[in-house]
Amino acid sequence: MGSLAGNIYLIAAVSVIGGGLFGFDISSMSAIIGTDNYLCYFNQPPEGSTECHGPRPDVQGGITASMAGGSWLGALTSGFLSDIFGRKKSIMIGAIIWIIGSIIVCASQNIAMLIVGRIINGFSVGICSAQVPVYISELAPPSRRGRLVGAQQWAITWGIMIMFYISYGASYVKGPSGFRIPWGLQMIPAVLLYVGLIPLPESPRWLARKDRWEDCLAVLTLVHGKGDPNSPFVLREYEEIKEMCEFERLNADVSYIELFKPKMINRTHVGIFTQIWSQLTGMNVMMYYITYVFGMAGLTGNTLMISSSIQYVINVVMTVPALLWIDRWGRRRPLLIGAFFMMTWLFVNAALLAARGHPAPKDRKIEAQSWEISGPPSKAVIACSYLFVASFACTWGPVSWIYPPELFPLRVRGKAVALTTSANWAFNFALGYFVPPAFVNIQWKTYILFAVFCAAMFIHVYFMFPETSGKTLEEVEGIFTDPAGPKYIGTWAWKTRVQYRRATQLEQTGVVDEEKLEPITSEVEKEVEKVG
Repeated sequence: MGSLAGNIYLIAAVSVIGGGLFGFDISSMSAIIGTDNYLCYFNQPPEGSTECHGPRPDVQGGITASMAGGSWLGALTSGFLSDIFGRKKSIMIGAIIWIIGSIIVCASQNIAMLIVGRIINGFSVGICSAQVPVYISELAPPSRRGRLVGAQQWAITWGIMIMFYISYGASYVKGPSGFRIPWGLQMIPAVLLYVGLIPLPESPRWLARKDRWEDCLAVLTLVHGKGDPNSPFVLREYEEIKEMCEFERLNADVSYIELFKPKMINRTHVGIFTQIWSQLTGMNVMMYYITYVFGMAGLTGNTLMISSSIQYVINVVMTVPALLWIDRWGRRRPLLIGAFFMMTWLFVNAALLAARGHPAPKDRKIEAQSWEISGPPSKAVIACSYLFVASFACTWGPVSWIYPPELFPLRVRGKAVALTTSANWAFNFALGYFVPPAFVNIQWKTYILFAVFCAAMFIHVYFMFPETSGKTLEEVEGIFTDPAGPKYIGTWAWKTRVQYRRATQLEQTGVVDEEKLEPITSEVEKEVEKVG
C-alpha cells in the first residue's frame, strides 16, 4: 500500500461513492415519475381514460418503496458479510449487486420487472449504507471522524443532484429511452467504487478482531502515523484496540439478540431511533415526491423541473457546513436545532395549504396532486420547502450516518450498524409506499403528521441521545458503562459534552494536558448547555 492509499480523505472520498448510489436511485425516480415517457410506458389509466396517467398512486408507492424494501434486507445481511469478509469487501460486493440491479432496471419491460430491479438495487444500497459509515469511522481519527463519515450524506446529495439533471436532460428524448438512459448511467459510479476500493486498506479494528495484529498496526501506521509505527497516537490507539479486543474475547460471539440485552439495549434504541427519526422528518418525501409537492403549488412543465432541482442544489450546498464543523458542533446540537426548524417549516406549510389551498379538480392527470394553492401563498410553500431541505442538510442528514457507528463497541459494531440502518430502510419503505395515498386521502394534513414527528424527536434527543463527538470509539464505551449514572444507561445524555479540542491534542501528541484543556472544556460546556 502506498502513502496515497493511507490518505484518510481519499479513503473517505472513494468509499462514500456507496452513498452516492442511494442518491442516484432517489432522483432517477423523482425526476422521471412526472414525465410523459414514464407515465405513458407504465400507464395504468382509470377506466375509460385514454390519457397517460402513469401507475396508480398505490402502485407508484410500491415502485418507489421497493428500493427501500431491498435496502432493509441488504442492511441486515451486511452485518454478516462485514463480520466474515471485512468492511471493504462488503462494500465491493454491494457495488457488484448494484450493477446487476441497474441492468434489470434499465431493461425493464413492465412494472414487475422494474420493481425486481429496484429491489436488487436496494439490496446493494442497504449493504453500502450500513458498512460505509462503519468502514470510515474505524479508520478516521476522532477529531475528523464526523466530517469524514458525514461525507456519506454529502455523496448522497451529489448523487441526487447529478442524476436529477441527467434525468431532466434525458426527458427531452422521446420514448422509453428517456428513462432508460439515466437508469443505465447509474451503473458507472458502482464501477468506480469497486475499482477505487481495491488499493485501499481494510479497517484496522476488523483486522484486530481476526488476530491480524501486524496488518492492524500497519494500517494504523499508514493512515495515522504517516509511516511512523512509533507515533504516540498510533501506539495509543493500537493499545486501546488491543485492550478492547482482549476484553471482548471473554464474551461469546455476537448475535442480533445480544443487541437487545440489558447492557446493550440503550445504545441500540438510540441508534435505531436516530435512523427512524431521520426518515420521519419527511425529508425523503421531499426527495422522492418533490414534483408532486411543487405541482400542487401550481408549477408545471419546465418550471416544475427546474424549481424541483433547486432543492437538490440546496441539499448539496447546505451539507458543506456540517462537513466542516460537525466535530466542533457535536452530535446533539445539530439534531436538536434541525428538529426545531424542520418542525417550524412543516407547520407553516400545513397552515398555508389549509388556509389558502383547495382540492384539485377530479380530472387531474396525477391523482396524488390532490390539493392546489396559487399566488403568493404558493411561493411561500415553495420557499418553506427549500428552508426545510436546508435545515435537514446541515443537521440530521450527516449526523444520522455519523452517530450510530460511534455508539457501539467493536465486537458488535458491524451487526449493530446493520440493524440501525435496516430501521432506516424499513421506515423509508413505509413512507415511500404511504405518501402518494396520503396526498390523496389526507392532503395537507400530511405536513402536520411530519411536523409532530419533528417535535417528538426534539424531546427524545434532548433526554436520551448522548454526545460522542471528540471521543475515541473506545472512550464512547465509558458513556454507556458509567457507574455514576443509571444502570444500563450510563451518563445522562444532557450531561455529555463535545471534546473536540481534547481529541485534536491527543492526535498531535498522543497525550492530553487536562489542565490546559480545562478552560476550553468549560467554554464548550457553556455553549452546549444553551441547547441542552
